[in-house]
Amino acid sequence: MTTVLVSAPYLIPITERIRPFLESYGITLLIAPVVERLNEAALLELAGQFDGALCGDDQFTARVLEACAPRLKVISKWGTGIDSIDQNAAARLGIMIGRTPNAFTLPVADAVFGYMIEFCRRLSTMDRAMKAGVWEKIPGKALSECTLGVVGVGTIGKAVLRRGRAFGMRLMGNDIVEIAPDFVRETELEVAPLEQLLKQSDFVSMHTDLNPTSFHLINRRTLACMPPHAYLINTARGPVIEEPALIEALQSEAIAGAALDVFEVEPLPKDSPLLGMENVLLAPHNANSSPAAWQRVHRNTLRNLLIGLGLPPPEEFPVF
Repeated sequence: MTTVLVSAPYLIPITERIRPFLESYGITLLIAPVVERLNEAALLELAGQFDGALCGDDQFTARVLEACAPRLKVISKWGTGIDSIDQNAAARLGIMIGRTPNAFTLPVADAVFGYMIEFCRRLSTMDRAMKAGVWEKIPGKALSECTLGVVGVGTIGKAVLRRGRAFGMRLMGNDIVEIAPDFVRETELEVAPLEQLLKQSDFVSMHTDLNPTSFHLINRRTLACMPPHAYLINTARGPVIEEPALIEALQSEAIAGAALDVFEVEPLPKDSPLLGMENVLLAPHNANSSPAAWQRVHRNTLRNLLIGLGLPPPEEFPVF
């Protein structure tokens, strides 16, 4: 019998729907006790018990992979980012890694604009005031009056910038690789060094992968470049921002606010100062929320699993 570890938070709620499908391939499921992700210690306790994994952002370090080999054949990530998997170790051990590129471009880009509209138009602030019996005309501004700076102009970064152009915003972009000239012309994008982008943007939206060049890219030094009226948005990976430095900047009003869907530690600890800040919008790593996108990722994650186990995926998947 082939055993597959299920630890992806978006798959666990539909386990009973995917179980019959996988059992038809002779696969039994090992359901992990997980809230957001499994750390190295938790995975080491399970090492040697499974042939494949349907995972989220679990910490498949070299130590874990070595403990899981040679039984482990495939790690199928639910989603796009595989920064939590030691890819060099997996290649060395012959463990296939599967993922879904461009999984959540549209919902994440929409979420970014939801945050910007909220900060500009202050809709929830006025709603709370009205319901408290306060008739007050709170100042706002139009997005077309603002500059949007995107750090990491990949698939999602491009989708955000295209939306920004539709709203009439001034657009700035920064990336460690060349941004395609046709996209630059299409969007009238100003390509700029990071510090210049931070100094001139009203909204800075993070869309980098997590890697050695992006870890704590936003820190005390770079935050000091941002003007006090600016907002920081992160729907990428928590560790691209040095969280204590951001908290200091928010508490001192060095920047106006932040919208955070991801954090250095997830779930966000209950004693985090971020939870008590009025100038911060928080979400539980959920900018990918989209039933249509989820279905596509469900199917592709299972397809990658079957391929990694040497099993033929069906031409058509059921709806999960």
